[in-house]
Amino acid sequence: MSTTRTDAAGTSGGSARGPVAGRGPGGGGPGGFGGMGAPPQKPMNFGPSARRLLGRLRPERRGVLLVLVLGVVSVALNVSGPRILGHATDLIFSGAIGHRLPEGVSKQEAIEQARARGDDTFADMLGGMDVIPGQGIDFDALRWVLLGVLALYLGASLFAWLQAYLLNEVVQRTMYRLREDVETKLNRLPLRHFDTSPRGDVLSRVTNDIDNISQSMTQTMSQLLSSVLSVLGVLVMMVIISPVLAIIALVTVPLSVVVTALIAKRSQKQFVAQWSHTGGLNAQVEEAYTGHALVKVFGRQHEVEQAFAEKNEQLYEAGFKAQFISGMIRPIMMFIGSLNYVAIAVVGGLRVASGSMSLGEVQAFIQYSQQFTQPLTQLAAMVNLLQSGVASAERVFEFLDAQEQEPDAARPVRVADARGRVEFEDVWFSYDPDEPLIEGLSLVAEPGTTVAIVGPTGAGKTTLVNLIMRFYELRAGRILLDGVDITEVSRAQLRARIAMVLQDSWLFGGTIAENIAYGDPDASQEQVLAAARAAYVDRFVHSLPDGYDTVIDEEGDNLSAGEKQLITIARAFLAGREILILDEATSSVDTRTEVLVQQAMADLRASRTSFVIAHRLSTIRDADVIVVMEHGRIVEQGSHTELLAAHGAYHRLYTSQFTAPAVEAP
Repeated sequence: MSTTRTDAAGTSGGSARGPVAGRGPGGGGPGGFGGMGAPPQKPMNFGPSARRLLGRLRPERRGVLLVLVLGVVSVALNVSGPRILGHATDLIFSGAIGHRLPEGVSKQEAIEQARARGDDTFADMLGGMDVIPGQGIDFDALRWVLLGVLALYLGASLFAWLQAYLLNEVVQRTMYRLREDVETKLNRLPLRHFDTSPRGDVLSRVTNDIDNISQSMTQTMSQLLSSVLSVLGVLVMMVIISPVLAIIALVTVPLSVVVTALIAKRSQKQFVAQWSHTGGLNAQVEEAYTGHALVKVFGRQHEVEQAFAEKNEQLYEAGFKAQFISGMIRPIMMFIGSLNYVAIAVVGGLRVASGSMSLGEVQAFIQYSQQFTQPLTQLAAMVNLLQSGVASAERVFEFLDAQEQEPDAARPVRVADARGRVEFEDVWFSYDPDEPLIEGLSLVAEPGTTVAIVGPTGAGKTTLVNLIMRFYELRAGRILLDGVDITEVSRAQLRARIAMVLQDSWLFGGTIAENIAYGDPDASQEQVLAAARAAYVDRFVHSLPDGYDTVIDEEGDNLSAGEKQLITIARAFLAGREILILDEATSSVDTRTEVLVQQAMADLRASRTSFVIAHRLSTIRDADVIVVMEHGRIVEQGSHTELLAAHGAYHRLYTSQFTAPAVEAP
């Protein structure tokens, strides 16, 4: 499902927040002006990352073994072809020469006649041939040889196809498990991780990078396996045919390895930078797109375009350098292979003339030399793709290795008497160890009471309710739910008892009814409609063409901000949890609707423990307890009447809203 807006922790403007993407490390503003996605200063550790990536194939051991067997068979059939074709060449060449010799003489007599004429070269060549004077080409033998070669190549192609099919299945199952691991990891990461990581970069890691790994593994593993096996098979055949020519062919191998290693070392850093800049660019685009209205309101289009151009330029430069440097490998390898081909052709021709080799053997060896250099060239050409895939794998592994939230208790406690009593017991918390936020806070919310939390911006109001949800872990102290420490309760059980309505509405791409039913997937249609009526969604939904079946578009632009907020309130009504958290829940609705919703929420809160964060103090006058926070501390608490009479912090807040003119804060 596609979300319209998401904010797991809430975005109350008057609450202290942790570092968030766009404001914290690695962030920018809505236009993304921070230093997101900067490439690592050190090159990636290729070896361990590659081994770890291959280790992901361990569950597919049988499939990998079968792929290996199919590859061996395919390569064995393929490398046998040139040797047999060389025999066909010998049949043709011997028949052509034999047809020119006088019939009735033996081979030895024909050699002696050639030497008598002074043609020693021809005599030496005849000595190395299987020729019958006066007899032409043996077409029957040639036919069987060619049919055998055809069968070999058909068999090699069939086994290669089976190998590629099975390998693709192995890789895709491996990527399936990797995506599952990433999805599971997303659910185990603490909110702090997403506060400090640009969303675009996270999305790039779990989408683009995994896709790149899949593509790289599919292309490189098949070629890598067939190339290595081909090199070994061809090398054996070359040594069998001619050890001398095999030595000439092998001279180029160390040179090829050195060239490849030098170029790969230079391109390695660029591939890391390329994918890192890709994540940074995605983050910048995602931020600018999400906040496009804000960008236009403040006239920051030029800065956004400039930031995009800079990141796009960085990505272009890194991508160009990576591809250009690694692309040099193939032409250099082709040049080395051409030199090798010339050397083999010259030496092979001299050996045919001397009679130490047949023409078919030289032809087969030349084919083998090309088959020998071709896999080396392919291996060299795969270096860029391999490095790109491993660079992406390293980014994904870095994400998988990120510190997870503290695990639930080994034996989580189940709260039998669920009443909704919440107690803060000497709670200490800070986002940054060097910047304390909440210090020694104690507070009790009795079952069925409404606790309103007020205070200036940055006082720690939203942080307080986030701690109840256990989005963050305490530095010290305890939070008790019905007398049980929330760290002893599983997060799933804890959050199953809490309903939350945030200032920023969260809707997904679906119908209005489906969005309301998100609060309780098992709710009946009648229950969904009852929640909608209680939250006054019913007042506007009938004006829509499809009523409750109206599909909310990707950005929720077919509803007003207030209408979207009413849907989220209806969702909380439907959930029916013991604890209700309202974080500026009515800030987006009009005054008349707010009065109606406040009455409805008063009915909703009657049997629930409620925490209400509000800036408009008129909305929380009927709260059982009003808590005033400043700098992470509770400075006052009591009823609306009691706090006004005390003429303290609450009185100053209240009068500043209703009687005093706005003044500049000291």
